[in-house]
Amino acid sequence: MDTLFNPDGLVLSRQYSSTMEGTVLPYLKAHETDITVLGHQDRPLFVSLFKPDYEARGTVFVVHGFTENAFKYSEVIYSLLQNGFCIAAYDQRGHGRSWRSGKTGDLSLTHVERFENYERDLEKICAALKERMPQPWSAFCHSMGGAVVSLFMMLNPSVFSRAAMCAPMIAVYRRGMPFFASKLICRFARLGGKGAKRVFFSRPYSGPEQFETSCATSPERFAWYDKIKASDPLFQNNGPSYSWMLESLRISQRLLLPNMPRKIACPVRVYSAENDKDVLQSAQRLFVRGLKQGSFTLVRGAKHEIYRSTDKVLFPWWRDVLSFLEGKA
Repeated sequence: MDTLFNPDGLVLSRQYSSTMEGTVLPYLKAHETDITVLGHQDRPLFVSLFKPDYEARGTVFVVHGFTENAFKYSEVIYSLLQNGFCIAAYDQRGHGRSWRSGKTGDLSLTHVERFENYERDLEKICAALKERMPQPWSAFCHSMGGAVVSLFMMLNPSVFSRAAMCAPMIAVYRRGMPFFASKLICRFARLGGKGAKRVFFSRPYSGPEQFETSCATSPERFAWYDKIKASDPLFQNNGPSYSWMLESLRISQRLLLPNMPRKIACPVRVYSAENDKDVLQSAQRLFVRGLKQGSFTLVRGAKHEIYRSTDKVLFPWWRDVLSFLEGKA
């Protein structure tokens, strides 16, 4: 095993694809139970539950980011299992194998009416798993998942004992467009009945993506998932609707309102990618300063998807995440 994995159960990149296909995925399948939970408005959500071979030290909720899905986190989930955690991972509404709005007519378009719907879905999932998954509960969340978990913890401060946030979307990177202008364009689009339409700068998914323009720094991790994404239309989310964009701007304002972060009771560690071009590091730092028990770690050499970094960056970062989730750091 030591020739395929590091001590924490992460895959060595030199044989990444063959190890994922030959060892990781079969192991996950043998330890996985898939269920459907009715989320907010009774929308069906795809949820995968994993339990280790021995008594668990608790449950980690894996909450993915914008245009992602739970399957993309297979390596992370495998490592968590190897370290004694149960895992609850789900596809958020409009993503992967969960419910999608029939308004879009495009599986690759990511749409939501209200950002709070994501948070209410998580509430429903937690309620459904209350007697099923062992305590304590913690969260590992990425990007948009960080915003969802943040809002959830503000409204439900006693559910999670700690939260590790990977490049959380406290505020989106707007590529030079002023906040007011971005919000105004999206608001007019929604008022004009185009809320479920794709934003003007986005295009439907059209096939394999380019590593150079991706959010990953590991060619092996990128190539493995990109091949899977190209083969399954349910995994091909790649762009926002006007409504999603408007809601992402609105939720950023809410998360940074005075005293809002202080409603989160548990320890939170924010990991910020040094070379992130999708979310704002300045907003992450402001968010952490408002937390009761917050810490900020800059991950050097990483792009937005820290969990798809090169071994040199990924392995020490993930060791810190595990230590935090275990209550050791």
